[in-house]
Amino acid sequence: MIDPDQDSLGGLPNKRQVAASFSRAAGSYDSVAALQRQVGQRLLAALPASINPARWLDLGCGTGYFSRVLAERFPASAGLALDIAEGMLQHARPLGGAQQFIAGDAEQLPLRDGTCDLLFSSLALQWCANFPAVLSEARRVLRPGGVLAFSSLCVGTLQELRDSWQAVDGFVHVNRFRRFEDYQRVCGDSTLTLLSLHVTPQTLHFPDVRSLTHELKALGAHNLNPGRPGGLTGRARMLALFNAYEQFRQPQGLPATYQVVYGVLQKEIS
Repeated sequence: MIDPDQDSLGGLPNKRQVAASFSRAAGSYDSVAALQRQVGQRLLAALPASINPARWLDLGCGTGYFSRVLAERFPASAGLALDIAEGMLQHARPLGGAQQFIAGDAEQLPLRDGTCDLLFSSLALQWCANFPAVLSEARRVLRPGGVLAFSSLCVGTLQELRDSWQAVDGFVHVNRFRRFEDYQRVCGDSTLTLLSLHVTPQTLHFPDVRSLTHELKALGAHNLNPGRPGGLTGRARMLALFNAYEQFRQPQGLPATYQVVYGVLQKEIS
């Protein structure tokens, strides 16, 4: 189901496609995940200073990198790690960090009510079409006073690549994301208390376009849009893309800007 806050997106990728793409990328993900680690560290720094969870959930755990970080930060806590991509879970399980690794969907968590004190989710929820359902599920599984801390992506992410493709063939070759205003509205309308919500641009630089597209594929985050153009990308079109992207070149290289949303919400203390 596509939530009303997605009307500007034209739909998000099918969950099976997302799971399959990230499963295939499990072996290569960590080698190109510098941005993901930086964002996750910033999200950790945004946690309330007083938080000391008895049980935490790494929601969209991927390769389990932050499951292991959370286990180190909260050594007396029990940890759960959940992801929709079974390939990621198979990669993460032997590395430890969480007591349980669970296949599941953030929009319909396979957990009992009131089982967690912290839900930590870094760069996963942008793939969820029904964001109100994510917040509703978070509230359900959190104990009173529990915290949901998430990072996600919004409109403007990879705008340089989007604009370059637009100049080449007019098709959308870049994943769609919801607007920051939609995050504001949905978080504001939820029954969780909004502690903080902001967007921070973060720009990576690449020597050439192939380096950027290689990284996106290695992350499993290449174009997953429904209705994306099929077939091989012709040599002439790729050359046109390279030329179009050159207009954005900076002294550091070709920029790829991510618009990163950080949010912290809390369940009321009854």
